[in-house]
Amino acid sequence: MLIVATGRDRGALAAIRAFRAAGWYVGVGTPDGGGVLGSSRASQASYRVPRPRHDGRDFVEGVRRAASSGSFDLVFGGGDDWMAALSAYREQLPLPVAHPPFDVVETVLDKMLLADHAASVGLASPRTELATDEALAGWDGPVVVKCKEHWAPDQTQSLRIEAKLFATTDDAVAQVARIRAAGAQPILQEVVAGSLGALIGVFHEGRLHGRTQQVSTRLWPTPNGASARAYTVPVDEDLSARVEALLRDLGWHGLVELQFLTGDDGVPHLIDFNGRFFGSLALAESAGEGLVRTWADLTLGGPAPTLPDARPGRRYSWLAGDLRRARVERRNGLLRDVVASLRWALTAQHSTLSLRDPRPSLALARERVRRR
Repeated sequence: MLIVATGRDRGALAAIRAFRAAGWYVGVGTPDGGGVLGSSRASQASYRVPRPRHDGRDFVEGVRRAASSGSFDLVFGGGDDWMAALSAYREQLPLPVAHPPFDVVETVLDKMLLADHAASVGLASPRTELATDEALAGWDGPVVVKCKEHWAPDQTQSLRIEAKLFATTDDAVAQVARIRAAGAQPILQEVVAGSLGALIGVFHEGRLHGRTQQVSTRLWPTPNGASARAYTVPVDEDLSARVEALLRDLGWHGLVELQFLTGDDGVPHLIDFNGRFFGSLALAESAGEGLVRTWADLTLGGPAPTLPDARPGRRYSWLAGDLRRARVERRNGLLRDVVASLRWALTAQHSTLSLRDPRPSLALARERVRRR
């Protein structure tokens, strides 16, 4: 298996470990030729693969070099831009791409198109509009500003500018300008107050296999970031049925994580679609029975799996993010919050930290020391 990603991608790290545990030969391609991913004992070969920018020629050549140097059956992209580029340039690559066709990938990465498809199957999503001058002038109340999509052919710089919450559109003007300056389209999204959750699985022939549902209790950056703590819960059958309808409508196949915000009314609002490795993948892998392995097997033509739902009550910790959150939030005081983070971490599955594979954590620590 060849995985191309940024060198610090936590989801890709979980996938590398899972593939190696399943007996696969694993290589990584990153812009620096290794990084944290390359330091893992699960990575058996490292290659330099530039990020997909401009006409994609350097990216394609990097993937070709990596593929010619190792015995790889499939290539996976670790982030949205890597996934989209592999899908877009698949005809130029010498090995199969695990992701769906580019028109499908392009749709799920477009926040406005995704909201339209969600509405067609009865899934709620926040009100979303292009951030035109007219929309900014007419918007009332707080707003989340995001990029409409995270990758497009011929882009020259990253379109992955993280979503930010603003009290008013006046406060959001600078962020809108920043996104436009990067060559992306900014959108305005309604603020939905609620807890972050996700439904995860491998979609194949109309069904979601190995279903994993999780709820996040701490986020970083706070208050609208990635899961710093999460745990698995029983699957909501109604939500799962609507998600399967959405995935059928989109023409999706393979691994998927759909993120929802659920408020006091109990209605889940779809806010993100991750059709690739994601930050808390280590939780889904530990609570279930081999999502990434199953994804690879199916892509290579293997039989449909019989995967049970993930076991409820399993915990996840992104400890570095949780400690940074504690330094900011200081729930019941800094010391108590830090102690609570450490207690949670003792019984949790970690995104990076591993006693069996300590080098990625050490590599991250060295990077942080060098930046100071």
